[in-house]
Amino acid sequence: MQTNLIQSLRDTADGREADRILRSCVHCGFCTATCPTYQLLGDELDGPRGRIYQIKNLLEGEAPTRQVQAHLDRCLTCLNCETTCPSGVDYHRLLDIGRERVEQQVRRPLPERLLRWLLRQIVPYPRRFRPLLGLGLRLRPLLPSRVREKLPASSTSDPGRVGSCPHPRQVILLENCVEPSLTPGVVTATLRVLDALGIQALRPGGGCCGAVSQHLSAPEQARAFMRRNIDAWWPAIEAGAEAILITASGCGAMVKEYGWHLRDDPRYAARAERVSALACDLSELLSAKDLARLPNPVQRGVPARIAFHPPCTLQHGQRLMGRVEALLRGVGFELLPVADSHSCCGSAGTYSILQPRLAGRLRRQRLDALQQQGPALIATANVGCQTHLQAGADVPVVHWIELFDPQRDAVR
Repeated sequence: MQTNLIQSLRDTADGREADRILRSCVHCGFCTATCPTYQLLGDELDGPRGRIYQIKNLLEGEAPTRQVQAHLDRCLTCLNCETTCPSGVDYHRLLDIGRERVEQQVRRPLPERLLRWLLRQIVPYPRRFRPLLGLGLRLRPLLPSRVREKLPASSTSDPGRVGSCPHPRQVILLENCVEPSLTPGVVTATLRVLDALGIQALRPGGGCCGAVSQHLSAPEQARAFMRRNIDAWWPAIEAGAEAILITASGCGAMVKEYGWHLRDDPRYAARAERVSALACDLSELLSAKDLARLPNPVQRGVPARIAFHPPCTLQHGQRLMGRVEALLRGVGFELLPVADSHSCCGSAGTYSILQPRLAGRLRRQRLDALQQQGPALIATANVGCQTHLQAGADVPVVHWIELFDPQRDAVR
């Protein structure tokens, strides 16, 4: 693809990156075959190739419009297109550049601005999010269905009360923004599994990985979260922690890109690269041999016939395709076949709140495929997918690590 970026962009970091990405695209259109929004809407402008052309046009001087903003907003950032692309186009980085420029130049209607601002001011901050969640649970019958379906059945488990015993092996546990409140059983199960395997989970603080802000075109806020986490984790890293363990695959995909996002920060660039190198998903830290040392979940009464939904951030963002599935099969689970397992469920961070109709259609498609063979439960690897799918599922939806919680008899 030939480019002619406007002069003011050519010598900037964003301009050089956009130029490189645009020139790597060969217009083949393979990406449209796996793009969820193109499959739903059938509009070239709602597929990766069409969005690339729209971003190219605005970087070459065309005035952005509200319609262009809508087409970019509708992208899930699922990265199906990057897995499919034969040319290695870094689509999500180009999308960030395009979205940020449109956000600066196109004024949104007041309700949209307010909703996006509230999401950025509440979701990444547990001390703000948790009380509002509790209030929502009490007022559940009075809330609109769009909000009500986002709430968990209850919020009784407190992962903060589950300790981690000292062990020679130590990992830093990312304490992300919403998982401890929406799915506290995931954190509890992780801590118990690690303890049973002789791994100490260090919890030095930090918080939101920055993904919410980044996806809402607030890169400076996102980088502030990244720097805060690096500062909180660095003493433990210097003391020899072997990994930064991340239980939510969406956060994992983000932390693994800290090095790129802070590449031009002279104070943090080197440390951010180190953090990205240490970041790992549960499926990377735990091996089949590790799980074999735990009480076998199937023998403890956990249903054997299950369906697994691999989050986009796990299979496309982190490129960890098949790792969780292999671990589950290795201990005796029967993973039922699921059509189009590469597809997105529609959660995509805040997407299900900002684009509820599209997210709802995608969820129905995924649940039809996941439940077709009659699984006893659905397992996944990300808090967003878990809560989004559970709102429409006929069976329990759990994080796969919960199946191995040594103090849990079965999944109800």
